[in-house]
Amino acid sequence: MAGEEHAWEELATLDPADVCARAAVGYEEGTGYIVPVFGTPIVVDPAAQTFEASSPEGRFVLTKTAYFARISILFYLIKAQDMPLSGRLVQPAGLKCGQFFAQGSHELPLQPTAARFATDSAGFLAQGARFGGRPVAYGDAAVEFLPLPRVPITMILWEGDDEFPARCDLLFDAADELQVPADILWSVAMMNAIAMFKA
Repeated sequence: MAGEEHAWEELATLDPADVCARAAVGYEEGTGYIVPVFGTPIVVDPAAQTFEASSPEGRFVLTKTAYFARISILFYLIKAQDMPLSGRLVQPAGLKCGQFFAQGSHELPLQPTAARFATDSAGFLAQGARFGGRPVAYGDAAVEFLPLPRVPITMILWEGDDEFPARCDLLFDAADELQVPADILWSVAMMNAIAMFKA
């Protein structure tokens, strides 16, 4: 894809030390960047323009979410900033770029996760742990993920009952939109959603 090709070219021009400091990633000469994605290392080699992962979760990311993951990882390495989190969780609509998430084709597929774990909060937490998530105290179950080192995402499960169907919410840290452009932030959220209902 044109966007990915351009991103590889731009990444190759950047100073690895600067990228590592901004994006909180590692670098090995002759190997490339070591990017923690959902807590598992993915090797990004700008010279060969390749991604590699050794863990099952990393391979899942690079195959089942490839369309979103490849461009997200590249743009994160190019754009990420060394800055603190806000500590404030917001719905996608609450971001300055929130209108992007309101467009029909950009609606996040959260219902499949709600359906999968409608009465299984323990399973929701276990699935989250597979992808490096840590439990946090929201809803019936909630997990904070680091799909990329400086872009945390929190997913919250509300179990279903006789009155209300199960629901899943996805929240960003308010500073997430300062790390990557809106379309890339949406791609990162898509990676997270797919990992929870397909893996």
